Amino acid sequence: MMYPAATMNNLRKDSMKKIGRVIKFYNSFFFVQVEDELIPCKLRGLLKRDKKIGSAVCVGDFVEISKLKDKSGVIENVQSRRNILIRPPVANVDRVILTFAVDAPKLHPLLLNRFLVLAEKSALDEIIICVNKIDLTAEKNFLSEYEPLYKILRVSAVTGEGIDELREILLAGITVFAGPSGVGKSSLLNAIDKNLKLKVGKISEKILRGKHTTRISELIKFGDGFLVDTPGFSAVDLIEAGLDKKNLWHCFKEFAPFAADCKFLNGCSHSHEPDCGVKAAVERGKILRERYESYLTLLAEISAERIY
Repeated sequence: MMYPAATMNNLRKDSMKKIGRVIKFYNSFFFVQVEDELIPCKLRGLLKRDKKIGSAVCVGDFVEISKLKDKSGVIENVQSRRNILIRPPVANVDRVILTFAVDAPKLHPLLLNRFLVLAEKSALDEIIICVNKIDLTAEKNFLSEYEPLYKILRVSAVTGEGIDELREILLAGITVFAGPSGVGKSSLLNAIDKNLKLKVGKISEKILRGKHTTRISELIKFGDGFLVDTPGFSAVDLIEAGLDKKNLWHCFKEFAPFAADCKFLNGCSHSHEPDCGVKAAVERGKILRERYESYLTLLAEISAERIY
């Protein structure tokens, strides 16, 4: 296992303690991978008193532990994080693959952009849009209008299209699969490697929505990296994620070059103000109107929640 340089320096200073990565949280234990050993650990009192357990220690964290005689351990300290997803909490994520379906369920632009905003707010290194069930459409360039902004993978768990490219991406780092129910995240992972044997939910014919089949966050070893199969963070409230009227637009990265042209440079919400560089860019076709309309909807949602 590779550790950050600062982590290795701390390890050398105190040979009685060990550094490992939290692989799973289950039944009040944090399971920490230290080289070839998986050690069930509890929290040291100071950390335990933090009522927000997810903010104290979570899956993906590098932690410093002390081993006990019964071969369990105690988490003494948590190393600094590069980033963290909010729900479920996963730290030090290298990439998120936002998975949607061409159809059944049909992809809604607002839902897509809500996921993208939450991923951007989490400061992840890489955001990829994965479109599953591409076999259900003749439009092979589905979501091509988003390609200037994000890498798009078009795949099919049924035909195997795009699976090799997806598998190659997963071989290093921590990859989180997120997306709405029923789009086939677990099916895709099973197509990548049958040994994963992830539980797949059936789609309700009545409502054309799937049920979440993944219940806990766990790092699943794959190649030299890890996978996290999760229902994702679609249910996370935007305000809970730390978004407000002033910072929402920063999660639409294509706005930045045009925001400098706004009349009210430091206070423009890019919604109703005159002489707004972002609005002008939308009219000129420099910003995708679908993205801008999603921005306005999410901005209104945040404003309404702030009132109450």
